[in-house]
Amino acid sequence: MSKFRTLTLTVVAAAALSGCATSSNPRDPFESYNRAVFNFNDKVDEVALKPVATAYKNVTPGFFQTGVSNFFGNLADIWTAANNLLQGKVGDGMSDVMRVALNSTFGLLGVLDIASEAGLQKHKEDFGQTLGSWGVPSGPYVVLPLLGPSTVRDTVALPADVAADPWKYKEPVNVRNIGTVTRVVDQRASLLDASTLLEDAALDRYEFVRDGWMQRRNSQVYDGEDGPKGKQKQAEQEDEAKNPPQAIIAAPAETTSSL
Repeated sequence: MSKFRTLTLTVVAAAALSGCATSSNPRDPFESYNRAVFNFNDKVDEVALKPVATAYKNVTPGFFQTGVSNFFGNLADIWTAANNLLQGKVGDGMSDVMRVALNSTFGLLGVLDIASEAGLQKHKEDFGQTLGSWGVPSGPYVVLPLLGPSTVRDTVALPADVAADPWKYKEPVNVRNIGTVTRVVDQRASLLDASTLLEDAALDRYEFVRDGWMQRRNSQVYDGEDGPKGKQKQAEQEDEAKNPPQAIIAAPAETTSSL
């Protein structure tokens, strides 16, 4: 945990020191720093992660990949439930609790996603989304080494997300490490088609990833709403619909009769 906190603080400090960098996007004042980290992450992915993920997808049976995704998804549902409850979304939180209970028992520790088949919708919430729902602003866009796109708010929230991962406490350590690597490779394998499309379509891959990620993240934090401004606009539209403006009718012009 201390190593992760050190990495987080180092990234934030580096971003702050690079604040003098110019950027056409006011939400990305650290663009020069972010581009450097983005290129580093891209190279690591190209040399190591993508080839392994490709081999994993081509060689490993589909049912095994589905089981891995379901198992770690079930563990993630525990923290999702907690964050939904912290955000005041009691219905979603209790649904997540039921998902974990059902999948952990009848779903063989989550290998089978029985809950989805039973109609319990899967959610995905983290502490960064919870902070956002509490009104904490996102702050500037930041690219973290190896971890990818983030914001200052989400970076601050990362230690809580890491500490809340049940797999972090799995013993023995060698089993935990094998599972962690398998989870990362499985997640990367699920994105192979999207990354290929990105490579073919984007002229500036950094801007494409940044803008797409920020739009998606904003939607996640506000549950599809366009942030506080969008909610305010929606409220104004609803108020206007209830109280439409009165039409102004011009009085007819007086006519004079000729004698």
